Amino acid sequence: MNERLRSLILHQEALKNCVRCAGMIGPVVMGRAVLSPVILIGQAPGGKEGQFGKPFAWTAGKTLFKWFAEIGISEDNFRRNVYMAAVCRCFPGKNPKGGDRVPSPEEIDRCADWLNAEVRLIRPKLIIPVGKLAIRQILVADRLDQVIGLRHELCRESLEIDVIPLPHPSGASTWHRREPGKTLLHNALRLIREHPAWGEVCHGSSDGVLT
Repeated sequence: MNERLRSLILHQEALKNCVRCAGMIGPVVMGRAVLSPVILIGQAPGGKEGQFGKPFAWTAGKTLFKWFAEIGISEDNFRRNVYMAAVCRCFPGKNPKGGDRVPSPEEIDRCADWLNAEVRLIRPKLIIPVGKLAIRQILVADRLDQVIGLRHELCRESLEIDVIPLPHPSGASTWHRREPGKTLLHNALRLIREHPAWGEVCHGSSDGVLT
């Protein structure tokens, strides 16, 4: 087995047992261990993802994978060939005022070590942060229309990585269904489709090593 892949599997075993945040609701949710040229970063799992044991397993995931199908990759192939991470890996619980609770800055900081380690191990060529919370961990932005539809350059863990953010596909959000969000989403998906790393995952295998 590839040594980096072995290290990633051990990393996920440790992550699976993380109990750093008392306010979070388990289990830890993560994608498949794959040394992919692309990392997708979500915000945090919802209440259903823990039951299914995978990220984006409910309503928002249906929209997200519809977007990716439009640019050449099915949900099954995506899950096999893209590393799926998140800002926080456990369900934060419900907000008393409605919707899911936003993770606290302290919870985000505690989980950041896991993501930083994954970037070091995987060495991606492209990061796709999905939603405002994920985007703000990578880029400086006050509004989605400042960053979506553009390709950004990131230096992280001594790597030069392209970043192409996407809006959150939540049904509660109207941003991606009205202008300028519709056009900016289209532009972002086009940039992802044209990126060399996307071509690698579209023609990838399921052996866990794509780089």
